[in-house]
Amino acid sequence: MANETWTTRLDESITEFVDPIASTISEIVFYTIPLGDTEFPWIVGWLVVAGLVFTGYFGFAQVRHLPKALKLVRGKYDQKDAPGEVNHFQALTSAVSGTVGLGNIAGVAIAVTIGGPGATFWMIVCGLLGMATKFVECTLGVKYREVHADGTVSGGPMHYLRKGMAERGLGGLGKVLAIGSAVALLFFTFFGGNLFQVNQSLEQLQSVTGGEDSLFSSSGGALFFGILIAALVALVLIGGMRSIGAVTSRLVPAMAIVYVIACLFVILTNVTAVPDAVSDIIVGAFAPEGVAGGLIGALIVGFQRAAFSNEAGIGSAPIAHSAVKTKRPATEGLVAMIEPFIDTVVVCTMTALTIVIARTPSWEAAREANANGEPIASGVSLTSDAFESAISWFPYILAVAVLLFAFSTIITWSYYGMKAWTYLFGRTRTSENVYKVLFSLIVITGALMSLSSLVSLADSFLFLAAVFNIIGLYLLAPVVRRELGRVLDYVRRRDAGESDEQIEASEAAGPGGADGTPTLAK
Repeated sequence: MANETWTTRLDESITEFVDPIASTISEIVFYTIPLGDTEFPWIVGWLVVAGLVFTGYFGFAQVRHLPKALKLVRGKYDQKDAPGEVNHFQALTSAVSGTVGLGNIAGVAIAVTIGGPGATFWMIVCGLLGMATKFVECTLGVKYREVHADGTVSGGPMHYLRKGMAERGLGGLGKVLAIGSAVALLFFTFFGGNLFQVNQSLEQLQSVTGGEDSLFSSSGGALFFGILIAALVALVLIGGMRSIGAVTSRLVPAMAIVYVIACLFVILTNVTAVPDAVSDIIVGAFAPEGVAGGLIGALIVGFQRAAFSNEAGIGSAPIAHSAVKTKRPATEGLVAMIEPFIDTVVVCTMTALTIVIARTPSWEAAREANANGEPIASGVSLTSDAFESAISWFPYILAVAVLLFAFSTIITWSYYGMKAWTYLFGRTRTSENVYKVLFSLIVITGALMSLSSLVSLADSFLFLAAVFNIIGLYLLAPVVRRELGRVLDYVRRRDAGESDEQIEASEAAGPGGADGTPTLAK
């Protein structure tokens, strides 16, 4: 009983401490501009415009070059002597493991509850635009990465903002943006990539083990769960990026396939309801009035949740992609485009369709409660109920999937946070060990906090990171265009039958890219 009282007080103390911080930061990051009968957060427009600009600037690269990206993932253009830690496939799965997870399961449930079915349409649009943004940031991540003497790699916005901006004579601005990006990513690591995942996986575990009567519903049970996850994360974290790549390259594809198959099963068993669901999504996306402000409300919620899920423009994915084995940065930029497509266009859409088609009483009740101004009290359980309506036993499978998705996301974000931490505090053994201990301890608090506080804090830092990152992406876009030209030339020559040795010899001897500079990248 003493332990119960202690953990309950800790829970209340953490919530009391976090709520005002979350509220203050959220008011700044999500400052709204009057638009018709509703309010439009400026930060959402910031992300939308970036996706539109990069889509136009690179000539719809996410459409034209997707076949090349798929060939790269399959290893067609791999070079054994290329610097880096993991291959294209492992880099992609490591990054996807940081995005495909609770954001797709719990986040989508929150989106279609607050914004209605129409939010699904805007999630898809955000995912397609995010492919272009992801291409830009991940190309830069590889271009300006640092390969250490032990073969490990450090990359991400902290490096390309500092080094890339210095090349353009904007070194001072670059340093400010790099530090701001590192700080924002570090905080999101703790609140979004860490706490949110633990919180929602615990919710699903409680749901399938007795609900309020579950052992894990008590503060002591929640604390035990948090400690167990923290211990497992610490074990993987010790292994570094190679260990993370090995785990995620097996874990993520398997769980994603199981999850998508389950979504398809629910959809196909309710196939007669599909036309009405699709109609609700399209009509809801452009409705003049409705849940959360009609068209604008659905758009805002759709983009918020899609950005939380696929993280395009945030600067997180370049950290994982920068570890790839390649000599040409834009190869990984092309591979990175696949990430938002898998995460948002495929997985998020499948989740939304499943929930809208099932129309469970719990979802309808949550929508009504939200319309009355009550906060969202659940996320993943709404998705679980949708699956249970067609597959009575699937919540148990979903519990396993949620735990594995959450775990893969946590370990990937632990890597992201590590790179931000070492950029700010130095790459020493002591510094790294302090971070590992701190991250593992913070995992535990995720089992003791309220969902509303987690979502508010996670969203705030996620979008704050985008402010610093996208400024740099605009200014460095010409660099990415040159790198894309070099890769397209390389792919054309490889497809024509030239060997890597011939191409590299030609590049060393003279111009190879469209801009007249040597093709071989850093």
